[in-house]
Amino acid sequence: MTGAFTGCMATRTSGTHDIEHWDPEDVEAWEAGGKTVARRNLIWSVIAEHVGFSVWSIWSVMVLFMPQNVYGIDAAGKFYLVAVPTLVGAFMRIPYTIAPARFGGRNWTIVSALLLLIPTLLTLYFMKNPASYTTYLVVAAFAGLGGGNFASSMTNINAFYPQRLKGWALGLNAGGGNIGVPVIQLIGLLVISTAGNMRPEIVCAVYLVAISVAAVGAAVKMDNLRNQKSNLGALVEALRFRHSWVMSFLYIGTFGSFIGFSFAFGQVLQINYLAGGDTPAQASLHAAQIAFLGPLLGSIARPFGGKLADRIGGGKITLYTFIAMMFAAGILIVAGTLDDAQAGAATGGQMAGFVIGFILLFVLSGIGNGSTYKMIPSIFEAKAQGRDDLDREQKAAWSRSMSGALIGFAGAVGALGGVFINIVLRASYVGDAKSATNAFWVFGLFYVVCAVVTWVVFLRLREHQARSGEHLGRSATPVPTG
Repeated sequence: MTGAFTGCMATRTSGTHDIEHWDPEDVEAWEAGGKTVARRNLIWSVIAEHVGFSVWSIWSVMVLFMPQNVYGIDAAGKFYLVAVPTLVGAFMRIPYTIAPARFGGRNWTIVSALLLLIPTLLTLYFMKNPASYTTYLVVAAFAGLGGGNFASSMTNINAFYPQRLKGWALGLNAGGGNIGVPVIQLIGLLVISTAGNMRPEIVCAVYLVAISVAAVGAAVKMDNLRNQKSNLGALVEALRFRHSWVMSFLYIGTFGSFIGFSFAFGQVLQINYLAGGDTPAQASLHAAQIAFLGPLLGSIARPFGGKLADRIGGGKITLYTFIAMMFAAGILIVAGTLDDAQAGAATGGQMAGFVIGFILLFVLSGIGNGSTYKMIPSIFEAKAQGRDDLDREQKAAWSRSMSGALIGFAGAVGALGGVFINIVLRASYVGDAKSATNAFWVFGLFYVVCAVVTWVVFLRLREHQARSGEHLGRSATPVPTG
C-alpha cells in the first residue's frame, strides 16, 4: 500500500496492508481519516461476502435446472441437496470466525474468496455430466465454503467500526452479503428465460469471474488489523455468558429463516407449479421469476433492522419482528389449509397467500437479522463496563474480541436453522398430507417461542432490574437491549 495512514487511532506499516494499532472509539482520529479506511474495507468485505453467499446458495438455483427425467432426483431429494450446503456452511463459520485475527482480515478475505473456485468448478462439471445422487450431495457440500465467508467478514468489520455505528455497519455488511442469494437466483432466471433450463454452466461461469474480482479487490484495497484477538479462547469465554446462548438461539429464528427460506422458496414454488400442470421447464421459469424477490427484500431490510436497533434498541425490534413473523406464518398456514381442503392445484388466491406469506417472512427475518447483530456488541459493551480490572482501551478490546467470537458462533448456530427448515419441509411433503402446511405450523410455533424468549431475557428482566436496582451476569451489568 503506497503511503501510510497514521494518527492516534491507527498506524499502518508503510508499504504494507498491515495496521498495527486500530482504535475506532477515538472520535477525533475517526473523523480525521479512520472512517475512510473503515469504509473502504467495508465495501470490499461486502463484495467478497456477497459472492460467498451466492456460491453458498448456488444449489437453490441448480435444482431448477435438474428435471427428474435427466438427473433422477425427486423433490424430496432436492430438499436434502440444498440442506447440505447449509449444514456445512454452519460448521465452517467456527474456524472462519477465528481466521481474520489469526491471518489478517485482508489476507483471509483473499483466501476465502479463492476457495470458492472449488465448489463453482465442481458444480459446473457435474451439472454438465450427470452423476449419482451421492456425488451431488458431496459437490453441494463444497458449496458450504461460501457460508463460512459471512463469519469472517462480520468479525472483521466488527473490529473496524465504533460501538455507536456497529448496528448500521454490520447490518450493511450482512445485508450486502445476503443480496448474493437473490442475485444468483436472478442470474439463474435470466439464463432460464433466455437459454432454457439446460444451460446451468452459464451461471457457474459468471461466478468464476465474480470470484476473481472479489479476490483481486480484497488484495488491493483491504487491510489487516494486527491488534485484534479472536481465538478459541475468546469463543470459550464468550460462551460462558448465558446471553451468548440466548442470542445464538434467537439467530436461528432470524438468519435461519432467511437462509432456509432462500434455499427452499424456489423449490416450494416449483412443486406448486408442477402440480398445476406446468412442464418442468415452465415450472422452473415461473418459480425463478418469483423466488429471487424474497431474499432480495430480506437483504435490503437487514441494514434497516440494524439502524432501527441503533435508535430504539435491539431487544424491542427483535421482539416486534418475531411477533410479526408469527402472523406471516399464519398467512401461510391459512393458504396451505385452504389448498389441502380441495383437490387439484392451488388457486390463484392461495398462491398469492403463499407468496405474500413468504415475502413477509423474508423482510421480517432481514430486519431481525440486523437487530440481533446489533445486540451482540451491545451485550459485551455493557459487560465490559463492569470489568474494573481493565482500562478503557482494554475494555474496548475485550468487548470487540467477545463480540467477534460470538458473531461467528451465533452465525453458525443460526445457519442450522436453514437446515431445520429444509428438513421440516421435506418431511411435510413426503408425509400423508404431501403439502407444506404442517411445516408452516412448526415455523409459526417456533416464532412464538422466540418472541417469548426475547421478551423474558431482554425486556422483562431489564425492566425488573430497573425497578429493583439488581444486576445480572458475571460482569454485574444490566441486561442490554441493544
